[in-house]
Amino acid sequence: MVKVLLTGGAGFIGSHLAEELVKRNYEVYVLDKLTYAGNLENIKKLLREKNFHFIRGDINNKNLVKQLFKKVDKIIHLAAETHIDRSLLNPDIFVKTDFLGTYNLLENLKNYPRERFIHISTSEVYGTALIIPINENHPLNPQSPYAATKVGADRLCYAYYITYNLPIIILRPFNIYGERQYPEKLIPFFITQALEDKPLFIYGDGENTRDYLYVKDLCEIILKFLEVPIEKYKGKVFNIGSGLEYSVNEIAYRILEYFKKPKNLLKFISDRKGHVKRLICDYSKLEKEFNWQPKTSFEEGLEKTMKWYLENERWWRKIKKSKVFQRFYYLNYIKRK
Repeated sequence: MVKVLLTGGAGFIGSHLAEELVKRNYEVYVLDKLTYAGNLENIKKLLREKNFHFIRGDINNKNLVKQLFKKVDKIIHLAAETHIDRSLLNPDIFVKTDFLGTYNLLENLKNYPRERFIHISTSEVYGTALIIPINENHPLNPQSPYAATKVGADRLCYAYYITYNLPIIILRPFNIYGERQYPEKLIPFFITQALEDKPLFIYGDGENTRDYLYVKDLCEIILKFLEVPIEKYKGKVFNIGSGLEYSVNEIAYRILEYFKKPKNLLKFISDRKGHVKRLICDYSKLEKEFNWQPKTSFEEGLEKTMKWYLENERWWRKIKKSKVFQRFYYLNYIKRK
């Protein structure tokens, strides 16, 4: 049985990926610090599976990471601080987790070579699109502390591939959405605010656009990269997205319409510092290589997501009542509106 270390496996994307790995009979080791976005509820069903192991810990813990590397064959690195707004309030933890944590993993990969290391980067490394759509050769122009630390991790992975010939693949997903996403991210935030009849806060004029991909489609292609011939793909970078863009306003209107909520719930506030204006994915490299296309339309994926939050109120209400969420909500929306 192939053994996989999945960092950040109790988070949004990680929990979906862990489910798929277990289904496909990998032996899965999830390492997660369980910060505010990591949630044991996300992987509760997996804890009963014989081929699933959960380890609570930090990717900066050198000894722990070393012991885990010795047990596994392959690594998928998802663990990161991911919310741009939080990086504006407190960049420190982003540098420690996203950059230094990745560095610690790479040092262990160098010292204890494994079959492959898949690094999950982000489209935010590109900044506002200079070329439409964005391909893998687009300049890296980070516009937030989060994006900058992810650029650092992305390029550090590439440097370790070049310098030490390590089996590293770099994937750059665009905006991912779906069930179990922490409700500070745009889509679940708007959904839960609408369900509570609370304001949907929109930065600036709301015309900023993003490329959205349903989480199950992302997991499918990550698993593909877990199985491809590593000698052919190490050192390669691939964008993962839908090739379609939607504005913040359009998403807000769709959610309000679905739940039959009034448009006066829309509240426009001052724009985010360093706000990226436009992101749209060119995934032609991925399509050419694997004949891959997203299976889930935005309409279908958004409806699935909205239904899930409607039916799992206990999950998100507990999060939104927490002190961590309430403090962020106050600093980011109430204090500045």
